[in-house]
Amino acid sequence: MTDRVLVSPAELFGDGVFETVHLRPDGPWLLDQHLARLARSAAMLGFTASAEEAAARVAALPPVTVESALRIIQTRESLHVTVAPIPDAVRQERQSGIRVLSAAVGPPPPWSLAGAKTLSYGPNFAARRWARAQGGDDLLWVSHDGYALEAPTASVVWLTGGELCSVPPEEAGILAGTTAAELLSRCSSAGLRGSYRMVTLDELTRADAIWFASALRGLAEVTSLDGVPRARSPWTPRLLDLLGY
Repeated sequence: MTDRVLVSPAELFGDGVFETVHLRPDGPWLLDQHLARLARSAAMLGFTASAEEAAARVAALPPVTVESALRIIQTRESLHVTVAPIPDAVRQERQSGIRVLSAAVGPPPPWSLAGAKTLSYGPNFAARRWARAQGGDDLLWVSHDGYALEAPTASVVWLTGGELCSVPPEEAGILAGTTAAELLSRCSSAGLRGSYRMVTLDELTRADAIWFASALRGLAEVTSLDGVPRARSPWTPRLLDLLGY
């Protein structure tokens, strides 16, 4: 009997990278930024992403009439571009917010690919399943010395006074978030100052508002952190509107 492998070795072992893009009726949002991150991720894995070919395939897609999920998947051997509906649960988190639990993670090894968006997402999904099993919706990873890092599939953004902040990816050794970066670049038009800085979990709990930022959710407001309820922020609809969600 001959075994049949229905996926390539690269896809089987997670030896590839991907991007999820918010596809809108007027086109893919922040496509250039996503393709640039795709290229950076591929370089960390030691191969070159086909950004121009990916852009051409995206340009050839028929337009959508409702917001959708565009995925670009690149391995050493293949390039795939797909479009799928955005799950209702994702839109619900955007509207209603999320309950978040924190969990500590150890320091990354020298070969860490935490700064790349790889296909090896098993641990990320396991983290979210663990949070849900404990009565939450999502998880916030915290460093061994108490600093907030990121969520399994999102960047953390918080508001303190008139300052809108996110975690600096290079300093923290995490994935650079495209949605968070765009929000910080635009927030001055809403009268806020955007900045990157490290924040301890204790300091984060005292923020005026906390959000998880990602391509499909846009912003999901944290409505409780480690079981402590948080008041809803009037900034949530304003910042969602600023980003076009």
